[in-house]
Amino acid sequence: WAVIGTGVIANEMAQALQRMDKTLYGVANRTQAKAIDFAKKYGVKKVYDEIDEVFDDENVDIIYLATSHNTHYQFMKKALEHGKHLFVEKSITLNSRKEKNLILAEAMTIWHMPIYKELWKIVQSGELGKMQIMTVNFGSFKEYDMNNRFFNMNLAGGALLDIGVYALSAVRSFMSKQPNEIVSQVKFAPTGSDEQATILLKNEDQQMATIALSMHSKQPKRIMISLEKGYIEVYEFPRGQKATIVDAVTGKQTVIEKGNTEKALYYEMCDMEEAVRNQDDSHLNLEYTKDVMDIMSQLRKEWKMQYPGEKW
Repeated sequence: WAVIGTGVIANEMAQALQRMDKTLYGVANRTQAKAIDFAKKYGVKKVYDEIDEVFDDENVDIIYLATSHNTHYQFMKKALEHGKHLFVEKSITLNSRKEKNLILAEAMTIWHMPIYKELWKIVQSGELGKMQIMTVNFGSFKEYDMNNRFFNMNLAGGALLDIGVYALSAVRSFMSKQPNEIVSQVKFAPTGSDEQATILLKNEDQQMATIALSMHSKQPKRIMISLEKGYIEVYEFPRGQKATIVDAVTGKQTVIEKGNTEKALYYEMCDMEEAVRNQDDSHLNLEYTKDVMDIMSQLRKEWKMQYPGEKW
């Protein structure tokens, strides 16, 4: 494994490898001094002088891309052209625009947390009836610093790509089909990034979802999945470990706990290694990743919110 970037997620990634009794092989960063400090902290063998050197290193099998959204595509293209398997921090690209037998996957916690694998089984079994409607809330309070990545258009900032991707991924994972009717409202930050949004979705099976996002207003990180015979609630859902199922008739509550929030990146990376070893990416949900990117692209086009240098 090699990582590009040395921020919070890169640190969690290195720690996840330690849980796997492994050591991160290489690190690259735009500021090399940060890469050197990172390498000392985690015992990383290789520090690259330039980011492009990662792609040429024959010892690298998988690259974890932990840089800002707007850099993903250029690095992804180079990595795949150089024969590297690629695990990309969400959102995988700015917009939705396999011939070398390489594995490409999005580091979306929802695809990998054990609680969701259990809930998908329950919902797909039909024991709770058909999924009818979902509500999703995700809001963070970020100070109005228009230079940071949360609001900076040059860094592909905004609520949709940063936190909305979790909400849409959760919705897509429980819907039987991709939503084909989508309406929304948006409030822009002074920079032009999306600060707040509400999104309504419906698919051909008449399943519906509502999403409320905010980047300057705190909300609970909560999903509610309403089915014919009950509903399911998950709090702190991006890295959820506990769900409550409520019987629609009796009100009886059943609590299910699976996995550990603190091991989110461990689960991601174990799944990625399994995919590379077996050359089978079916459990990485790349089709859902593509569906979510399509939705986010459609929304931003409707909002006329295009990032500098972005091509639609």
